[in-house]
Amino acid sequence: EIKHKDFCVDEFNKNQLETEKKEREKSDLIAKIEGLEAKIEELSKAIETLKSEIAEMQVQLKRAGEDREKENKEFQQTVADQRETQKLLKAALSILGEFYGKQKAAELAQLKQEPAGPAPPPGFEEYKKSAASGGVMSQIEQIISDAKAMEAETIRSEEDAQKAYEDFVKETNRSIEAKSKDITDKSEVKASAEADLVETKESKEATMLELEQLSTYNAELHTSCDFVMKNFDLRQTARDEEVEALKQAKAILSGANFEGFLQGA
Repeated sequence: EIKHKDFCVDEFNKNQLETEKKEREKSDLIAKIEGLEAKIEELSKAIETLKSEIAEMQVQLKRAGEDREKENKEFQQTVADQRETQKLLKAALSILGEFYGKQKAAELAQLKQEPAGPAPPPGFEEYKKSAASGGVMSQIEQIISDAKAMEAETIRSEEDAQKAYEDFVKETNRSIEAKSKDITDKSEVKASAEADLVETKESKEATMLELEQLSTYNAELHTSCDFVMKNFDLRQTARDEEVEALKQAKAILSGANFEGFLQGA
């Protein structure tokens, strides 16, 4: 009975210590699971945000390409129009130059003839015609100059727009590449966290099973040991009293036999 009591005390202590240990492990595992789940959710949101940003940048690239193509067509048309204007005006200027040249020559020839009426003030008619011809041609030359200036300005604007577009494309592609790499890195971390989560949940289930087994064993110990533990002292006292009574009885009996022996002698 003493051995059984000692066994019960020892097993209860072991069971309690192991249960407390497993409870701490369970708490740690639950906290770890919550942390991993929060981390996975955060990574998932970050990855989705990055994907949305990449999709938006790709849309911006497409729109920028379409706008650049439209602007380039307008540029080509504007330059073509300005060059055609210059070509036509130069041709007109050449024709006018020939016309006014011939007219001036005819006028000079006519001036050499005797005038029919009173002669105009010297140089008056020549000046009037020369001024008229010079004014028209000057205007045409100015228009040609303006067309050249517009062509040059259009070309500069096109070059600036093309450079800005190319810079935008390069910068956007670099950003897409960086975000894509970030997605890859975060996806790897997420996959690792998901694997860790599965393993941690399995560990938690195993710990819960061990706690259940410890609880079952604790119940078995109570069934086997409660009576012994509760009544041990009483039983020990009763046994001690029985032993003492036996000793006294033995002593009494031993004393009675000795006296009887003496009387017989």
